[in-house]
Amino acid sequence: MNKPHQPVVKVQGLKHSYVEKAASVDVLTDINLEIFAGESVSIVGASGSGKSTLLNMLGGLDTPTRGQVYIDGQDVHRLSERKKGELRNRKMGFIYQFHHLLPEFTALENAAMPLLVGRTAAKEAAAEAEKVLTAVGLGHRLQHKPSELSGGERQRVAIARAIVSKPRVILADEPTGNLDENTAEQIQDLLLSLTQDWNLALLVVTHDLSFARRCERQLSLQGGALHPL
Repeated sequence: MNKPHQPVVKVQGLKHSYVEKAASVDVLTDINLEIFAGESVSIVGASGSGKSTLLNMLGGLDTPTRGQVYIDGQDVHRLSERKKGELRNRKMGFIYQFHHLLPEFTALENAAMPLLVGRTAAKEAAAEAEKVLTAVGLGHRLQHKPSELSGGERQRVAIARAIVSKPRVILADEPTGNLDENTAEQIQDLLLSLTQDWNLALLVVTHDLSFARRCERQLSLQGGALHPL
């Protein structure tokens, strides 16, 4: 891959600690990471190693003890809460193990939600949502609610919701951890192909070593730092 000059994600000297019983506990000690457009990176690690904490730092949801996180050149933790929210809405897509779809809304309405939150006109938001749902293979399920969809279909809606704003980076936390093997493989195929086709930076946290190894780069989070897998 020919890497552009500036990474989409850049993390420098990231550390995070918390206090427990008057003692400081280090979760992340010295995280340094760059991810470029079109690149997929996986992170594996034991439960409690800090993988989800790291994703929260990248998404601006938690504040590091020290260090910097840059998303598309913006220093996330120097932004106001309002600006962080705008950055998340425009530049980042989030996918979780559980889809977190709103049960009372259709697939189309769920996928359009980030655009509506960003004050896109309803008609335009619906048109964009239909495009991305078609791109993830759900053009025939637009008006179905989550209860009427399979687990794999619900996760496809979650992926459509994550990419509808044309973000620069997708942060995925165990995105196939709640799916059977065949469905998980289909979702993995979809995420990896979208990374290339849409020129996204993809960061996947997973316990699934086979999925991790399908990504372009594989890292392990141990002792608060990242190491090659």
